[in-house]
Amino acid sequence: MDKKSQSPHRRWNPLRQSWVLVSPHRTQRPWQGEVGQKAAPSGVVHDPECYLCPGNKRAGGAANPAYDGVFSFVNDYAALMPDSAAPDAATGSPLLKAEPARGLCKVLCYHPDHSLTLARMTREEIRPVVDAWAEQYKELGGLEWIKYVQIFENRGAMMGASNPHPHGQIWSTDFVPDEPAAETRAQHEHLVLTGRCLLCEYLSAEGAAEQAAGQRMIFENEHFTALVPWWAVWPFEVLLLSRRHLGTMPELTSDERDALADALKRLTTRFDNLFETSFPYTMGFHQTPTDNATHPEWHFHAHFYPPLLRSATVRKFMVGFEMLGMPQRDITAEGAAERLRGASEVHFWPRG
Repeated sequence: MDKKSQSPHRRWNPLRQSWVLVSPHRTQRPWQGEVGQKAAPSGVVHDPECYLCPGNKRAGGAANPAYDGVFSFVNDYAALMPDSAAPDAATGSPLLKAEPARGLCKVLCYHPDHSLTLARMTREEIRPVVDAWAEQYKELGGLEWIKYVQIFENRGAMMGASNPHPHGQIWSTDFVPDEPAAETRAQHEHLVLTGRCLLCEYLSAEGAAEQAAGQRMIFENEHFTALVPWWAVWPFEVLLLSRRHLGTMPELTSDERDALADALKRLTTRFDNLFETSFPYTMGFHQTPTDNATHPEWHFHAHFYPPLLRSATVRKFMVGFEMLGMPQRDITAEGAAERLRGASEVHFWPRG
C-alpha cells in the first residue's frame, strides 16, 4: 500500500451518505486498556439450563418442542408488540414528539446442538436456516401493517448475546428503521441520478480494483461476493453482496441459497480462525422494505460488524471522537481484507 494511504484521510460511504476517518498510524499505539477473555466454542451439546435447547423450558415459561432442525418462536421478551398504546402527548413544544411503535419479534434457533455456531455448522446445515429466513421475511413482510423485516444475529457475549445457543432474531416493524431508511434514500438517489443500482456499480468498481490490485476482496463464489468495504468502520467489517441484482431473500434461487450458505460458512470460519476464537459480531441482512412501495433501487446485502481490533481479547470502542464527531478506524480496509484472505476456511476447532 502506498505511503499516502497510510496517512490520515476520510472515506465516503455512499450507502450511508457519511464519512469515516481512517488513521492507520494509530495501529502502533500501545494498549493498556480493557483486555477481555478469549471465547471458545461450547463443548456442551445440550445444556439443561439453556432456554433455547430442545425440550427445555424458556425464560417466559413456555416449553420448547424437541426440535431437530430450525426452530422459531415469538420472543418471550419482545422489544415490540403488535398492539402499542399511544404515548402520553408531550405539550409545549413540537420538539417533544412521540408516536406508537408496533412490531413482531421472533427468535430463530439455527440448530438443536448447543455447542455450534454458523462457523462450525456445515453448509448443508446452514441452508435450512437460509430457507427459514426467507420464509420469515415473506410471512412477516406479508402482513399489511409491517413495513420492514430486520433479520440479524448478535454473536458472542461481547456483542450482548444473552445466550450462546446458535440463534438469531427477526424484528418486523410498522416503520422503516433509521439504517435501512438511510440506505433506501441513498440507493434511490443514486438510481435517479445515474440510472444505475448503487451496489451493482460499487461491486463492478471493486471488481475492477480487484483485478488491478486485489485489495479489499476476501472471496467470491458463483453468486456472492464478500469484501471489506472501502468505507468500513469496524476493524474487520465485511459486506456480503449478491452478485445478481435482487432485493429480498425469497427472490434467491435454490442455487443462490446454496451459495449464500457457502458464503456464510466460509466467512464466519475465516473470522474464527483470524484470532482462533469464537469470533463475536453483529450481522444483519438489509432487504427491500415491505411498505407496499416499489423499490427497484434495493440490492440485497448483509453487514458484518465485528468488534475485535488487534487480538481475541482487545476490541474496538466507539467512544470519544467517534461518538461526538464521526467514526474512526485504525486498520485500513485493505489491511483487514488481506488478513481475512489469509485466514483458513478449515475451522481451527473441529467438531467431534
